[in-house]
Amino acid sequence: MNITSKELIAWNVPNGPEFKLCLTLIESLDETTWTNEKIKAELEMVFADPTVKGHPEFDALRDLVLERRKSDVVEIAEVPKEFALYGGDGIEEGAFRQMNNAMRLPITKAGALMPDAHQGYGLPIGGVLATENAIIPYGVGVDIGCRMCLSVFDIQADFIEANRDYLKTMLNRSTKFGRATFKKPQDHEVLAHPLFDENPLLKGLQKKAAEQIGSSGGGNHFVEFGICEILDENNEWNLSPGKYLSLLSHSGSRGFGATIANHYTKLAMAQTKLPDEVRHLAWLDLNSEAGQEYWLAMNLAGDYASACHHQIHAKVARDLQVEPAARVENHHNFAWKETLADGTEVIVHRKGATPAGKGVLGIIPGSMTAPGFIVRGKGDASALNSASHGAGRAMSRTQAKNSLDASEVAKHLKDHGIDLIGSGLDEAPMAYKNIHEVMDAQKDLVDVVGTFLPKVVRMCGDEFFKEVD
Repeated sequence: MNITSKELIAWNVPNGPEFKLCLTLIESLDETTWTNEKIKAELEMVFADPTVKGHPEFDALRDLVLERRKSDVVEIAEVPKEFALYGGDGIEEGAFRQMNNAMRLPITKAGALMPDAHQGYGLPIGGVLATENAIIPYGVGVDIGCRMCLSVFDIQADFIEANRDYLKTMLNRSTKFGRATFKKPQDHEVLAHPLFDENPLLKGLQKKAAEQIGSSGGGNHFVEFGICEILDENNEWNLSPGKYLSLLSHSGSRGFGATIANHYTKLAMAQTKLPDEVRHLAWLDLNSEAGQEYWLAMNLAGDYASACHHQIHAKVARDLQVEPAARVENHHNFAWKETLADGTEVIVHRKGATPAGKGVLGIIPGSMTAPGFIVRGKGDASALNSASHGAGRAMSRTQAKNSLDASEVAKHLKDHGIDLIGSGLDEAPMAYKNIHEVMDAQKDLVDVVGTFLPKVVRMCGDEFFKEVD
């Protein structure tokens, strides 16, 4: 077979007995049956979960991987460390189980669970985890650097009612969702970052990143016009309290970030063997080459996600012929170097949680028919300077699709004056928790500066696009 050691390294096959056996097995395969792509897929399956049966030609490798994992498994604590909890009554059992598992890791220093929390992958969505000199790719998440971006225009809110068709046309013209790419994408300095040349993985992603820049994902990602009401007279932008036309967007780093997340998660799982119930929480030592590679790639993915939002907002501002009077942007699904109250430097993973350090601004959305909130962080150390990233799901996507009635949802949207482009039942307002209860549960974490009420909403209309937040 025409597969080299270099290719096996690129496929994250660990060095050692497994590597040698792979080479031997590949040499024995029938070239008329086994393509390089088929071999790669089989190896990915073996190293992802060797207990799953596949082609018998690789049974010996499965046995070896299982044997090696049993001997190399890192021990985790039987009793989890305690973590701060906000709004516990509305949080499902699966999220508690995932958070408790994360608090059993030997690298864990502290944790917190936000009131919008629900079960996810690895860390629960709404989970905040502080680790010592280690980063967990799946603790960051698949959609690296996913964020909210709000532009407030010095245009009276009644502009919306008088120009709804124009605003819908503007959203259709300025946005793309899901798998879509631009035939003539805008350029941006982030695409010329030297890391694209230094990291072979990123080099292979540069073209797709260029094609998708300025677009949004599927699932719960959106771009919407709405009414922003500034409540705080002493706001950071010197805006008079009142209601303004605003644009709010929610999206992340697209396929670029997802590929980075998957690649380094597999690498972490190969290097840090954990018991099956926590295997997706495998970490990379920040002092290692792989840890530094992921750290730099994660930060680049965050910058890329920000660039996507800025291009959308710039297009809309050009159409409106006015620059924003205020801008609020914050991100989640990311990791930050921070210092705990006792002086310990840690890596804080915020999986679907908003930074809320003292004076830090952010926006926490509700749903299509419920307000979002512009907030200013209070810097609560128990919450690891964090807050929720939204209302949080009250039902899974599958539950929503199977239980909600399309005509009732349409009536609900009409009654609330919402024009919707795209989306499906899985994003219906009823699928989300009560944002007012979520905000009440975190009143010690943030102050409210203003609100945002959606009016013209665009989301992904591709029903085959599956988003993992």
